[in-house]
Amino acid sequence: MLQLYNTLTRKKEVFTPREPGVVRFFTCGPSIYQPPHLGNYRTFLYEDVLHRYLQYLGYRVDRVLPFTDVEDKAIAEAQRRGVSLQELTDRVASRFHEEARMLRIHPPTHNPRSSTTVEEAARIIQALLAKGYAYRDGRDIFFEPMKYRGFGRLARIDLSRWPAKRRRFRKDTYPGIRWNYGDFILWHGERVGDTAVWKTAIGRGRPSWNVQDPAMILPFLGASVDIHAGGIDNLARHHDYTLAIMEVLTGQPYARFWLHGEHLLTGGKKMSKSRGNIVCPVTLVAGGYTPEQIRFFLISGHYRDRMDLTEESLKEAADRLSRVRQMGESLEGDLRGKGDDSGVASLIRSLEEGFTERMDDDLDVEGAWEHLEKILTALHGMAVGGMLGNEEAAHVISILRRIDGVLQVIYPVAGLPPEPASG
Repeated sequence: MLQLYNTLTRKKEVFTPREPGVVRFFTCGPSIYQPPHLGNYRTFLYEDVLHRYLQYLGYRVDRVLPFTDVEDKAIAEAQRRGVSLQELTDRVASRFHEEARMLRIHPPTHNPRSSTTVEEAARIIQALLAKGYAYRDGRDIFFEPMKYRGFGRLARIDLSRWPAKRRRFRKDTYPGIRWNYGDFILWHGERVGDTAVWKTAIGRGRPSWNVQDPAMILPFLGASVDIHAGGIDNLARHHDYTLAIMEVLTGQPYARFWLHGEHLLTGGKKMSKSRGNIVCPVTLVAGGYTPEQIRFFLISGHYRDRMDLTEESLKEAADRLSRVRQMGESLEGDLRGKGDDSGVASLIRSLEEGFTERMDDDLDVEGAWEHLEKILTALHGMAVGGMLGNEEAAHVISILRRIDGVLQVIYPVAGLPPEPASG
């Protein structure tokens, strides 16, 4: 049975969806003011592996991956470049779709943008005002976290540090975690010179980042989801806000499982736009790495462990992938063996059983790959020694293709799923 580490409870738990056979899955998407880097793609890829593994287990996955295209940073970047916000974000969105296809990321069921759900955000804020959890301060509207019982339980916020004097945080994002200790903004009221403004029932302005995810969750997934996944940064900065807004608004438990992926490091430091140490997929492709090698490198370490991007670690991943591919290709030839060795059937059976066993342990891709290498090495040796026939080899290849439906690194792409609905 699939077990996932639940950030909410800080332990592994057996995964079962609310509705049998269907998984409602929300995955944090990119802020499309700059192209995503490899650290971002590491998050999108562990989410992709989970999506594909759930399908492998027989679930239908209803997944939302949103684009944040209205926020302080995007507006500032558009002004700096002298282009419209839509022109900037359309360009980055196109690049994301191109790179996601290159890295074989399964398109989500829905891919809404925050700019397309402004009215939903306004309705949410209106409801929070009516419930007494939100209030106006001049043009802006804020959420009062301390009115929500249990605020901060996801990130384990130390509420003893909560200031006695009211503090308001007006920006969409702040560095570090200090911005958790105060009222957070829901609505940026219009000001002179603003370039991103909507006319709504609560006034003219734009929704903050903090309310945009709920506005994209409700229309597509409803009040509750089975899994909410993202990067570790969003645990301290963002997810407690989403949890509070959703549960205050609907009166129902929001997410059963919360998953958070760790950082990708370069030079021992977290890869980030603010540090200026980012590496993008196109850079590695230009350096001679294939998309499959890049994907394999990013999924090969456990998603809850930090990884360091180095030339050595990339080359090691490329070599490991090459070995498995070569062994798989060797089974495609004409094998003269009879396949009657008693150990052959046992090895073939263990190939998929071992993969599933390790993937069921909180998506242990690294352990699954090590098992795959070990069993394929043994089977390859049997093929060379004349103990594996064409029928057995075909069975192995069939299993490898099922496994690669999850990993997406061994075989060429036969066909890609259609693009998601934009919402």
